[in-house]
Order: sequence, then structure tokens, then C-alpha cells
Amino acid sequence: MATTNIMIVGVGGQGTLLTSRILGKMATNAGFDVKLSEVHGMAQRGGSVVTYVRYGEKVAEPIVEEGQVDVLIAFEKLEALRYLHFVKKDGVIIVNDLRMDPITVVTGQATYPENILETLKAARNTLVVDATNKSKEIGSPRSFNVIVLGAAAKHMSFAKEDWIKVIESTVPPKTVAKNIEAFEAGYAME
Repeated sequence: MATTNIMIVGVGGQGTLLTSRILGKMATNAGFDVKLSEVHGMAQRGGSVVTYVRYGEKVAEPIVEEGQVDVLIAFEKLEALRYLHFVKKDGVIIVNDLRMDPITVVTGQATYPENILETLKAARNTLVVDATNKSKEIGSPRSFNVIVLGAAAKHMSFAKEDWIKVIESTVPPKTVAKNIEAFEAGYAME
């Protein structure tokens, strides 16, 4: 099996690291060699956070080259656009339809790009999910990252039941039920 490259992008506080831990544990439990790499920007100030999860029979290094990502999981749409060039031509993007203005936009130094979702869809196979509102509907606003992961899970070769077991053993005990509900909601999205 060739190495599978997953990239998880968002801004500080969106659960990027928890999502990478779930995915890394999933691949490890399936018997793969796994390498994780976390790249933090100004995470504590809402800056960009990037995590790579690579798994396969033997993975040499944790960093993914441009044009090599199989699945891009994005918790915010500008972050998806920012890392689009990492996605293979036949790769897939799972993006939360959320706008969070970076500090440069807030201070007027830059403008937030228009038509991001259309640009992503024109470039790659893209699934847009409204995980932010769905997480509020299920009464767990902080679990939107697990909803996005649930939507992305269908683009990986792991069984749904195995995802649920890993989520149960990874998230804080008091949040297990809501995180499983969030994962199921994402998994049901087309």
C-alpha cells in the first residue's frame, strides 16, 4: 500500500490537534506505520494550525510535499484555499463552510477572498459541510471538528465502527456521546 497523506488545517482552538490524534490512533490501530507532524502558527491568536498525518506500510518522514495530499480536512474555508496546492489532482477536500477573518483582515491590511468554495470546487473534488451549524443543532458547538472528520472518514479505508471505538478512547469521557453523535452526523453528509 502506498502512503496515505492527510492534512488537517484550521485556526487555533478549532480542534485540529485532537482530530489529528484521532486519525493517528485510527491508522495505528489498523496496523500502519504512522507519522504525525504539527505546524503551529499563532495558534493562540487564531492563527493557522496545520497537522499532517501520514500512514502506510513504512512512512519515512512526517512532512507532506505540495501536490501529495490525498485528503485535506479544513475547519475554515480560507485555510482550505491557503493549502489547496498541497492536494493531489485526484485528492479530496472536506471543508467546513465557516469564515473566520484573520487578523490581517480584521485590521484592514487584507481583504477576505471572494468565492472561496467555488474556487475549491473548480480545482478539486470538494465536499462542503456546514459543521458549525450542525454542531449547534446537536447541542455541542465545540464538536464541529468531529463532524468534519466524520464527513472525511468516508474517503479513507477504515470501518465506521473502528472510528467510533477510537473516538470513545480519545476524547474526554464526558464528551464521548456528543462526539459520537457529531461523527455520525458528519458521516451521513454527502
